[in-house]
Amino acid sequence: MAKFELKLPKMGESVAEATITSWLKEVGDTIEMDEPVLEIATDKVDSEVPSEVDGVLVEKFFNADDVVQVGQVIAVIEIEGSGDSESVSSSEEEQHQEEVVEQVMETIAVAKETVESIISNGERFYSPLVKNIAKQEGVSQQELDAISGSGKDGRVTKNDILGYIENRGGTNQEPMTQNIETPVVQPISVEKPKTTTAPVVSNGEDEIVEMTRMGKIIAHHMVESVQTSAHVQSFIEADVTTIWNWRKKVKDGFMKREGENLTFTPIFMEAIAKALRDFPMMNISLQGDTIVKKKNINLGMAAALPDGNLIVPVIKNADQLNLVGMTKQVNDLANRARLNKLKPDDIQGGTYTVTNVGTFGSIMGTPIINQPQVGILALGAIRKVPAVIETPEGDFIGIRYKMFLSHSYDHRVVNGALGGQFVKAVKDYLEAWDSHREI
Repeated sequence: MAKFELKLPKMGESVAEATITSWLKEVGDTIEMDEPVLEIATDKVDSEVPSEVDGVLVEKFFNADDVVQVGQVIAVIEIEGSGDSESVSSSEEEQHQEEVVEQVMETIAVAKETVESIISNGERFYSPLVKNIAKQEGVSQQELDAISGSGKDGRVTKNDILGYIENRGGTNQEPMTQNIETPVVQPISVEKPKTTTAPVVSNGEDEIVEMTRMGKIIAHHMVESVQTSAHVQSFIEADVTTIWNWRKKVKDGFMKREGENLTFTPIFMEAIAKALRDFPMMNISLQGDTIVKKKNINLGMAAALPDGNLIVPVIKNADQLNLVGMTKQVNDLANRARLNKLKPDDIQGGTYTVTNVGTFGSIMGTPIINQPQVGILALGAIRKVPAVIETPEGDFIGIRYKMFLSHSYDHRVVNGALGGQFVKAVKDYLEAWDSHREI
């Protein structure tokens, strides 16, 4: 029998750890390949860790609510047959332990032998070096015992015996060496600074609610983002009357043909992907003082979770999708987010993020950048408003469908010109929508 080490898999470029929320298998349970063993949660997604082999769970190294680093061994599964490069047999482990114990015992024996060699037959201590010098110079044990030692506890040092030999036969002189004791180094215990939490102040009628694990992580990342990036915003209003009327005309046929609901989100995503292609310096990340220009345009789409928190699944290569493909991607990710069915790969690799604050009735917002990206766009609610319409025959007042686009960007690398030009490009793409477009 061999043992397979189940490790916490990599879950994204910015995810270094995860919290174990629950074990789905207990020690002694039989596990099939790809069967979930435990559930984990990160600041981005909750997911399951499947087994890579068939076998029996024989050991768990962590409990629920423990935080585990990516790559750490979280469990051992016993499998049949000989182990591969990732499997560790019990006999190999025992052999390794025996080798370690043997090395320790050898070290102890050597140390013991060294200590014993320092002790003479009498009550004084003599190092092997001092005894060897005494033997070579013909210093008797009686003479050796009469030498005044300058070492610790009156021990005779090398300088003491050499000084004695140099003045041998003359008057007894005090050794010229100073009495310097070897300092004893005491282990230093460093206590971690205790973080003091301010007491919760409330009266008897208040309800104390503990933040959820994900809520705490999101709060930490939001504060960290604000402290990292120099946030600045640009706002622009877009007339989406043409899009409103076009979608109303085609959505029923689209549903019958594709089995998908055509919302405004994929339409906006298409325009944003085009604008990112026009302004590649918005599709970057900042790592220290280094700018990384992203080859692919991967749009993060903020979506709501059942507990009210937000998650950002990613539409990969968004600029290469047609409207049908974009719609299917948007609907699939949004549905799986609501059902807590997103996988780790679904939330990694984003290069720019979009959030729809209009879903909650907000006409605009100032979203916080999703690190290490440099920009995020908030889509406001679409409203019917009176507006001045310019025509060749003159201006007049009419009812139009309009919305605000709120662009937050990192002013360390994105100046106002680039930030403003980018969001205006999105507006221009939306307002230039072809009312006769076929899908």
